[in-house]
Amino acid sequence: MNLRDDEHSLVVVVGAGGVGKTTLAASLGLASARYGRDTLVMTFDPSLRLKDALGVGDHARDREVPVDAGTPGKLAASLLDAKQTFDRLVRRYAPDEAAANRILTNRFYEQLAGNLGGILEYMAVARLFEVAADDRYGRVILDTPPTRQALDFLEAPSRIVGFLDSGALKLALRQWFDEKGRLKPTAHLGILGRGVEGFLDRMVGMDLLREMAEFFQAFGPLFTGFRGRAEEVQALLKSPQTTFVLVTGPAEERVPEALFFARHLLDRGYHLGPLVVNMVHPRGSTDLLTRPDLGDGARLLSWLGERDYRGVAAFRRLLEHGQALVDVPLLTREPTDLGSLEVLGRLVSEKLEASVHSVAGSPPA
Repeated sequence: MNLRDDEHSLVVVVGAGGVGKTTLAASLGLASARYGRDTLVMTFDPSLRLKDALGVGDHARDREVPVDAGTPGKLAASLLDAKQTFDRLVRRYAPDEAAANRILTNRFYEQLAGNLGGILEYMAVARLFEVAADDRYGRVILDTPPTRQALDFLEAPSRIVGFLDSGALKLALRQWFDEKGRLKPTAHLGILGRGVEGFLDRMVGMDLLREMAEFFQAFGPLFTGFRGRAEEVQALLKSPQTTFVLVTGPAEERVPEALFFARHLLDRGYHLGPLVVNMVHPRGSTDLLTRPDLGDGARLLSWLGERDYRGVAAFRRLLEHGQALVDVPLLTREPTDLGSLEVLGRLVSEKLEASVHSVAGSPPA
């Protein structure tokens, strides 16, 4: 992977929590802009730590805010707001303003948007597609939440398509209530029907059921647009122009999860770039572990260096041939400003370039 060229216009940074994904995504964005590419760094990580890393505030939610980094290429940051994205898509695909307002003012929709499982992930990929499609940036770098939620993100488009094709949706779109607001299936049952309605009212609430039915009826005309967008997003994520950078920590216990995620990406047809083993402690002499004249702190650092050395060795041993690995050393202080992020970005981008040449020139295993 080379940030200097035009090969990868979308870089998706994935991995477990606590391994420095957000910091790494910000540093890669700075490096990309330093090489002259207009770059946008996005996040839908609920922690929204990217605004701190790049020095932008909450006004970066769902819109691009320029970052004054003094780079040849423009650099901007954006923080996803799922509710705003959902509202915008409703207005885009609704047949008219009245239909859009019926959805946006529906109480069921107000509870649904941004809260239902999978909505955040789908809105993230929808927003990502909007940005990628307008061609204002030569490269988009996406920071994602930890592994499990990132898997939800990748599978959100196919889940949306599955939902739109499901029998459950077709059932929900049927006319369940008459013009008087009564359930059609029970209207002709007389006292028994009213008893069924009373039971549903106690268990669920008839008002909620009516609002749900109204929501799905109003939402019906939008499904074609949502389905088309989901299919376009699937194609974008599997495009050769998209690469996934998998970030992990160096400890041996990180190996199974990282390799599982790598296999998941490859099996589903995504283009996996380098595996970045981040925050690797320097390795010292093993004699330091037993020297009585050293304090506990020095012995702990030596132990961590040995642990990380074994972890990186395990990754190199277990990775498939042709898969690049980049080990990034633990810095003396955490990058928290543009200057330190630029130092990290330069280090990582140089290692990424070197890893490509190393893999290309290595003999088959």
